[in-house]
Amino acid sequence: MRRREFIAGLGVVAAWPLVGRGQQQEMPIIAILTGTLPIDFWPGFSQGLKETGFVNGQNVSVEMHSADGQYERLPELAAELVRRNVSVIFANGPATVALAAKAATSIIPIVFVTGLDPVQYGLVASLNRPGGNLTGLTIMDIDLLPKRFELLREVVPGATMIGVLLNPNSPTATRQVKELKALADAGGSMLQVANVRTELDLAMAFADLVRVHADAVILGSDPLLANLMDQIVNLAARDRVPVIYPFRTVSGLMSYGINLKDMFRQIGNYIGRILKGEKPADLPVMQPTKIELAINLKTAKALDLTFPLSVLGRADEVIE
Repeated sequence: MRRREFIAGLGVVAAWPLVGRGQQQEMPIIAILTGTLPIDFWPGFSQGLKETGFVNGQNVSVEMHSADGQYERLPELAAELVRRNVSVIFANGPATVALAAKAATSIIPIVFVTGLDPVQYGLVASLNRPGGNLTGLTIMDIDLLPKRFELLREVVPGATMIGVLLNPNSPTATRQVKELKALADAGGSMLQVANVRTELDLAMAFADLVRVHADAVILGSDPLLANLMDQIVNLAARDRVPVIYPFRTVSGLMSYGINLKDMFRQIGNYIGRILKGEKPADLPVMQPTKIELAINLKTAKALDLTFPLSVLGRADEVIE
């Protein structure tokens, strides 16, 4: 699905390019600032807003502002949102997004989702008492990479070549490669990285992994790759390659990560509370309460794989 079709289907006001508006608005504006088009956030996000009495287009206006993978544009986009005096900025993606928003304003409330430690990166003073104008949710997704790697090796025990789809523009790309290479070396396997900077790179990158006979593939931690999961599932089925995903898919082999709908519901709820007068400084940074493992028996059968009992016994969802 293309970007504009996706946004149009959600009923969200798209803002590519930014359109000048007057400073006085009839409704509060929630501006979603993102490095790339986020995964399907709307069902959970709108539910969270509704829990606090807000409905897009009725008493609040939701806008999307994406850097389209060009992270160097984030400061410019954030500065424009500050000039327009939006009500709340939802910084979705790597810590780079929230840092750009934070650098642009110390007044407008900012609610973030990040896969990194927000204290370490200077977004908040502490998880319990954020201070300042930022709060949000940290999924600590990079910390889940070792577990995904371990699960993949359990399901494909004979794998000697592990492929990685990675966005080299991600601010954590170097760290991810370093950690995954250490895991591969410890397990006696090789690591092959294929770079995906934009959606257009995906088919070629996956073909590169097939060409070097990757026995299994893991997705790097990045919103771009998460947003391309449906395409990756199709490529994996076509080329019969086992892949582990960060979030649940309908027909992907397996996934290990948080529940996306609930995550975005929590964000929508926080933003609604802020619109009603609560201060980000007083709202603790949220953390996932549950990490889910989902496995697909039908996809495993198509790949001539069998989930070991050690994986079956830990699965939160078994898709047949």
